[in-house]
Amino acid sequence: MRHPTRDGLAWDDHGLGPVARWTRQPDIEAIERVCRRALNLNHNVDCTVQLHANGEFSKLYAVDSIRGKHIIRISLPVDPGNKTLGEVFTLRLVHRMTDIPVPRVVAWDETVNNELSFEWLLMEMMPGKLAYYRWRKMTDTQKEILTKRVAEFHTQLLRCGNLGQGFRSIGTLGTGPNADYNSAVTPSPGPIVDSVFFSGPRSNYPVPRGPFDSSHDWLRAYLDLIITEHTNALAKAKTDDDKDHAEMVLRLARKLLRMVHKIFPSLVFPPEHTVLWHDDLSLKNLLVDNNGRITGVIGWECVSTVPRWMACQMPVFLRGAGRKQKPSRDSYTNLAPRPSPSPTSDEDHVDNEGKTELYWIHLMEYDQTRLREVYQSRMTQLLGPEWEKDVEEARLKVDFLGAVSRCGTQFYPVRVEQWVDAIDRKEFISLMQVLRMGIKKEKSTATPGGTVTPNRVHHEKPPSNTPNRVQQEIQRHERLHLAGSGNPTASVIFRTGSPIKTGTMTGSWTPSRPSSVNSHRPTTSWRGSVSGVSGSHLETPQSPVSVHVRRMSSDGISLTSLELPNPKSPVNVHIRRNSGSTCVSTTSSVVSGTTNSSSKLG
Repeated sequence: MRHPTRDGLAWDDHGLGPVARWTRQPDIEAIERVCRRALNLNHNVDCTVQLHANGEFSKLYAVDSIRGKHIIRISLPVDPGNKTLGEVFTLRLVHRMTDIPVPRVVAWDETVNNELSFEWLLMEMMPGKLAYYRWRKMTDTQKEILTKRVAEFHTQLLRCGNLGQGFRSIGTLGTGPNADYNSAVTPSPGPIVDSVFFSGPRSNYPVPRGPFDSSHDWLRAYLDLIITEHTNALAKAKTDDDKDHAEMVLRLARKLLRMVHKIFPSLVFPPEHTVLWHDDLSLKNLLVDNNGRITGVIGWECVSTVPRWMACQMPVFLRGAGRKQKPSRDSYTNLAPRPSPSPTSDEDHVDNEGKTELYWIHLMEYDQTRLREVYQSRMTQLLGPEWEKDVEEARLKVDFLGAVSRCGTQFYPVRVEQWVDAIDRKEFISLMQVLRMGIKKEKSTATPGGTVTPNRVHHEKPPSNTPNRVQQEIQRHERLHLAGSGNPTASVIFRTGSPIKTGTMTGSWTPSRPSSVNSHRPTTSWRGSVSGVSGSHLETPQSPVSVHVRRMSSDGISLTSLELPNPKSPVNVHIRRNSGSTCVSTTSSVVSGTTNSSSKLG
């Protein structure tokens, strides 16, 4: 690590994992001085700097001057020096070797030896608006064109590297000891920049951080982190619940560790073929113009070179539950239109057009299902039938990574362990299928002749009775979470009084970590507003609303109470984890302001 100081950074953990916190804020006047010097502006020339966006590990400021519009990223020292250098080298390579519209780097300082006492990166501001805000207005043809363009970008990234053949190790460009920005030689990957390796106390764990020669070495290091973390947690456990949970995760992590060599070869020479891959290509990292054409691709903070099998996944914006039939708009509830921002506000917003959020969720699922075929077809056109073979051969490896990620984030541990045990028995089952339905093992039985009927394993099936609307909401959100979609939306049904009156709260889940090569961290908050009421008056919750979750057993989580203290919208629902528990998102019906109903998730 080139610059070990972490001044300005603290890590908070309220039960959902480490969250970075600024112990001091960047000085706006110092930012302006840095920008003036980097852009060669004297003090007589206007240069305005204002906060543009907050990231998990950085703050973005918009810079407007006679030199044009720029963005400066001020970063926390989560991986001192390496994080900024990795982004600089990656952007430079992508700009030089592809036609992907990425920001041009103007200047940077990967040290803290400057007016800000933070590392910073100044780059041009890309034109366009986030596709997330324009998606609903785009036509089917525009969405198909965008999807095909993303496939073309992906193909170009696969060919980045030495002589168009990619790279030969897993890591982040520019973080190695011999990296030279001024050299025309393509840089080799260095230590990996990923929150999996630098979040909270993990930055101090004595495990390798790359560059890794193989998937085997990388995943072993990942699992070693999980084992170290939960060994420490077990030693510090204050309750039986904490102890049981740590032991469960340790058992699962060690099973995965024993399985690594069965799926990934332990000895690879030369080092494994790797590719540059944008792991968070969501609609919030794609900029488009008024016609839906891509004008910029952003979000390159923690992009690294990864095994080619990882790049066989769908881009994030195409991941979601399947829906073959386009939802009929008229069959969904009409709600009062969301108020538009004031004329003086340029805040982006998503217009529900007077329809319940559930309609837009189902429409997005339909879009994703249809566009996955468009994407796959275009990739096959560009790379030939070998691409389809690569995708098929990558399935087990991608599932294994998903199991490791969920082991580290404590999601669905029982079902992940069911999947691991099935694979160990050479029963190759989709991880998503097991997470959604589970595996039920029947007991051995003896026949009258004395022979023993072996155990049979089959998937659990959903109850045959038709779920009520609230149960459907819960199941729908589970599907969205399992699918790993970038920023899924959800609805909560509120019911009160006699006769029953209902209202719908809608919003979107915000992941605690938006960008990582291999991490799928738990969600930490849900932001939304009460968008409509049927019947006469329904009192709706006033911010804040607390959702308390309690760990029932190693098999799942239950929602134990939802406090609804009286009107009005908007509301912020913060999910927190009590000691020794884990957290999942859920919805529930509400009667007279409070619910004690539970939703068990395996």
